[in-house]
Amino acid sequence: MFRAAPTRAPLPAAQTAPAHQPPNTAAAPPTPAAKPAKRRDAFFDNAKYLAIVLVAMGHSWEPLTDHSRVAEALYMTVYTFHMPAFIVISGYFSRSFDMRPDRLRRLVTGVAVPYVIFEVAYTFFKRWADNDPTQPFSLLDPWYLTWFLVALFIWRLTTPLWKIVRWPVPLAVAIAVLAAVSPDIGDDLDLQRVLQFLPFFVLGLFLKPEHFQLVRRREVRILSVPIFAAALVLAYWAAPRMTSAWFYHRDSAQELGAPWWAGVVMTFALFGCSVVLTACFFAWVPRRKMWFTVLGAGTLYGYLLHGFIAKGSRFWGWFDDYAWLHKPMGEVFVTVVAASLITALCTPPVQRMFRFAMEPKMEWAFKKDAAQLARDRGRVKA
Repeated sequence: MFRAAPTRAPLPAAQTAPAHQPPNTAAAPPTPAAKPAKRRDAFFDNAKYLAIVLVAMGHSWEPLTDHSRVAEALYMTVYTFHMPAFIVISGYFSRSFDMRPDRLRRLVTGVAVPYVIFEVAYTFFKRWADNDPTQPFSLLDPWYLTWFLVALFIWRLTTPLWKIVRWPVPLAVAIAVLAAVSPDIGDDLDLQRVLQFLPFFVLGLFLKPEHFQLVRRREVRILSVPIFAAALVLAYWAAPRMTSAWFYHRDSAQELGAPWWAGVVMTFALFGCSVVLTACFFAWVPRRKMWFTVLGAGTLYGYLLHGFIAKGSRFWGWFDDYAWLHKPMGEVFVTVVAASLITALCTPPVQRMFRFAMEPKMEWAFKKDAAQLARDRGRVKA
């Protein structure tokens, strides 16, 4: 769901002058490594972890929705805001992105390369687990969870453009509306999702710290309780009356069997509901450091890795073979297992194990830019 953006900062280097240095000796200018680093904000790590837990829980509820109206209502409510919340955070931490070489390299190694690796890995997995040797390899047609990496790559590349337009969020919403009524867009690069989720990324780009402080006020937290309750009631009413595919944002209205104007209405309605519920979600995210705060740095690991279990459970018929999973206690069990699994997959040991795929350095693949070479020569002379 996702390191969403380059939020990981190096630990501050505690550098002191040697005790034998003469008092009249001029101190050398600090090197980049000697500058104190910014501390991670526990609020955003907490938000990312909680959002990715909701993603995993939503995937575990999907097989239960056919037989449980309550599960369907929970599923629709969570799907209204869990990915929008993650995408808003991704946009917020993409504010400084430009075409600087080091940031482009990080975009390639942290987003594009993991996409290629996991798209290939998922294809092999489906061929084996689903006994489907015809599953094609295609980097143009993201399978299952990898769409988010494609979307993040495209969104972040367009960041400089959004900074120069006059009304970025209304423009992004207009693009989403046009996508929702355009069935000819096709499946290449999952562009429907890229375009229909775009407003949340652009919204995150233009949020400021004070906006997050605003939603964390006590009165907002209190107000969010009846709002969430109303959302659950509305979802319970809507469950048998509409398809949850609207919340995936991967199809046009016509592809969902609705008239074109329904795409316009649903885009505005879902955007409004998602923004409100996302704000309510942020209102309840703890601000202080919690036991799970450290897991916020590994959400993209959990997001991509848990997909093998989520899909495998369907391929291997777990929900069909064990009817008790569709009972109330079974639904609770599935929820707890999903939350526990995604938590384990976000832990530092798992991050270290899969860093080669998620955060490869790949220094061999890039030339050093002129500024870096000049800094290196300066260090050698010093």
